Amino acid sequence: MDAQALRARLTARGSRRPIAAIRAAQDAPLPPAMSAPAGSDDALGLVEGALVPAAVLVSFLLGPASGVLLTKRNAHLSMHAGQVSFPGGRIDATDRNPEAAALREAQEEIGLDPARVEVLGRLGDYVTGTGFSITPVVGLLPVGVGLDRLDLVPSPDEVEAVFVLPLAVLLDPAAPCRRRAEYRGRWREFWVWPHSEHYIWGATAAILVHLATVLRGE
Repeated sequence: MDAQALRARLTARGSRRPIAAIRAAQDAPLPPAMSAPAGSDDALGLVEGALVPAAVLVSFLLGPASGVLLTKRNAHLSMHAGQVSFPGGRIDATDRNPEAAALREAQEEIGLDPARVEVLGRLGDYVTGTGFSITPVVGLLPVGVGLDRLDLVPSPDEVEAVFVLPLAVLLDPAAPCRRRAEYRGRWREFWVWPHSEHYIWGATAAILVHLATVLRGE
């Protein structure tokens, strides 16, 4: 899929529809191999009170190693420690819109220059079990530029690794699978994407599922 085809898919009418079809994943439990650190907000169930607005940058590399840019959070963080995520975070009062927030957070977390991102639009908002309403902002990175040429500088306080989920994997309808696990006396199902080094699950995996359906025109 080239840049023109990607733009067409992501800006087509209906690409901003809510993620209702995969909302079941919003209550995803912690995978059996992971545990919640003390003070983490990884508890299941929506927290009381208003949802916290947040934005993430879903950015594409198109070239020899096409794919979606992802990060692994540092293990010592108090929230979502060690989990795979998109660059992003809370929308601050100084942010004009979700796009501004996603670009600011990506610059702070991994040193991505906002000028190198062509914003294509948004996917539908995603509500997490920890009380966040996430707006996925979709962007295109310079075509033909690999991860090694983006001059990224991950924040040592926040990001352990930056990597790419290959586009071929994203477009494969058989790639994501549903896992089932018991957590606090309840059985939950959640999406997991295959990767040789990282465990991609939860909100990130669910947003990727929605993104994949949009790109396949479903």
